[in-house]
Amino acid sequence: MEYLWGGIKGAAVLIIRLDAEVFRTVLLSLRISLTATLIASLIGIPVGFLISTHEFPFKRTIITVFNTLMSLPTVVVGLFLYSLLSKQGPFGPLGLLFTPTAMVIGQFILATPIVVALTISEARFALTAAVIAGFGRVIAEVGAAMMVGGNIKGYTRTMTTAIALETAKGEFAFGLALGCILLFVAFAVNILFHYFQLKRG
Repeated sequence: MEYLWGGIKGAAVLIIRLDAEVFRTVLLSLRISLTATLIASLIGIPVGFLISTHEFPFKRTIITVFNTLMSLPTVVVGLFLYSLLSKQGPFGPLGLLFTPTAMVIGQFILATPIVVALTISEARFALTAAVIAGFGRVIAEVGAAMMVGGNIKGYTRTMTTAIALETAKGEFAFGLALGCILLFVAFAVNILFHYFQLKRG
């Protein structure tokens, strides 16, 4: 109990003092996730709109594929990207592995099916809900970010990867501080998503 209470107090101190490392990690997480969500929206919304407004062969199959991809495991995306971006992979010479760009690509792959699938629903507030859901999916993911980002301090370390690393190192207060902030962000995103779902009803 003392361990938990000490961690909570330590986390509160880090947040109240606006600890530089904590907020550097938070800002990087937001930058990567917002960039991935923006790109996913720019591509996913037009694709979803075209699918929903046109009739063509295998339309139902394509919709089913996008709905299935919404639950794509993040670690599978990470493994796939790692194989493409590693030195032995076809895109290895680009030097993208363990960079924020690789993380954006991974999160883009995760967010796009959500944006496409929810845009297909053709509801009044579907577009906004689709973007919010896409962001909610990528801000809390850890699998792809860890595998293609490498969790490099000050460069590719996001909230989720830092929580995993710092907690494993015994830095419970630091991990808990990030966890509280991530929980707040995820909670805010879910409130927005729920709001737009009610509007759709």
